[in-house]
Amino acid sequence: MRLTDRVRSISYVKAHAAELLRDIVESQEPVVITQNGEARAVLIDVATYDQLHETAALLKLVSLAERQIGEGMVEAVEDAIAAYQEDLS
Repeated sequence: MRLTDRVRSISYVKAHAAELLRDIVESQEPVVITQNGEARAVLIDVATYDQLHETAALLKLVSLAERQIGEGMVEAVEDAIAAYQEDLS
């Protein structure tokens, strides 16, 4: 479903909040809220919100890893395992 299919005015949201929330939770599809004809916010369910945050965190880790690789901050697997085993001793 396209996001443009789920656009609601702030007046609609005020008048139909419970119904709209139920729909968003069941469909797990976002709704764009407009004010004076302009998109102002996006309403999403909690599960989708949590998933977006997890995805963002993973992307930050990937970005950090790519930067570290680019800077040569790498270690051979064998050396890392040896250091880990040494720490356990």
